[in-house]
Amino acid sequence: MTTRRLLLQLLGVGPALLPRLARAGQPVRIATLKTGTVAWEIDTIIHHKLDKKHGIDLSLIPVAGKQGADVLLAGGEADVIVTDWIWVSRQRNSGADYTFLPYSKQVGAILVSAESPLNGIADLKGRTIGIAGGPTDKSWVIFQALARKDFGFDLAQEAEPVFAAPPLLSEKLQVGEVDALITFWHFAAKLKARGAREIASVADAATSLGLDAGTPLLGYVYSESWSAANGEPARALAAASADAKAMLASDDAEWDRLRPMMNAANDAEFEALKQGFRAGLPGKEPVNVEAAASLFALLASIGGQDLVGEKPELAPGTFANMKG
Repeated sequence: MTTRRLLLQLLGVGPALLPRLARAGQPVRIATLKTGTVAWEIDTIIHHKLDKKHGIDLSLIPVAGKQGADVLLAGGEADVIVTDWIWVSRQRNSGADYTFLPYSKQVGAILVSAESPLNGIADLKGRTIGIAGGPTDKSWVIFQALARKDFGFDLAQEAEPVFAAPPLLSEKLQVGEVDALITFWHFAAKLKARGAREIASVADAATSLGLDAGTPLLGYVYSESWSAANGEPARALAAASADAKAMLASDDAEWDRLRPMMNAANDAEFEALKQGFRAGLPGKEPVNVEAAASLFALLASIGGQDLVGEKPELAPGTFANMKG
């Protein structure tokens, strides 16, 4: 009998608990932007030892962008990344076993400058639109669908899209080099704090299209086989994430602690980021898979294979099953 097993017996720990204890403090490496909104939640988890409370040891691997995170996950250099479930479905349809645990339902919007005459999607004909996420950005695709349904025109053909990084596009909107901007929510929050106006939101567009606006788009993504082989650390991550979200939903002092890493230029931006994060907190109910499948079909009809891959149907198992 090993010294370790003898010690555990003396402590009254039975054999059934040995595998669980062997995995206590299971390392979980998350690849994400060091200054992105996900880092705020990860920092909250680590600072308050919520990871250790649930038996994992969380660490953040900083990356410059989504592609870097994808590569680390595929190569086994990271255990978890944060991305959207459309990507997860595409990967599952290609044979991967990635699955999605909701992180945020916060989505983008169309912004214009304070003095702009534009007031809605119908006004975007002939206008220059900055798009932060590239040609297959989900918000851009949803707005294209709404333009077709409600106003009968092809937004991609009758407006001039400009694709660039979010910080550059924010500057272009402020100096008038683009007429409107579709960008990620935290950049939108800062711009609105500086006076920009929102003329359309993805949530409202989704509702108009008959979709569930509450479907979380972003989530923690990991391999099912990795989690199963390591004592289900994904369940522990889900629990630690829920604890951190509960804290961030109500504890203003925690936000004061996080403020130095939020890159807020002033109090108005800080409050906009805090309230925006809170507004994006997903509910505790499971993802409505039927509603997600409807959204996926819509995205496939407009974005095509470049967005969803060769199969236009939502892959089974895209959303993690945390029951049991």
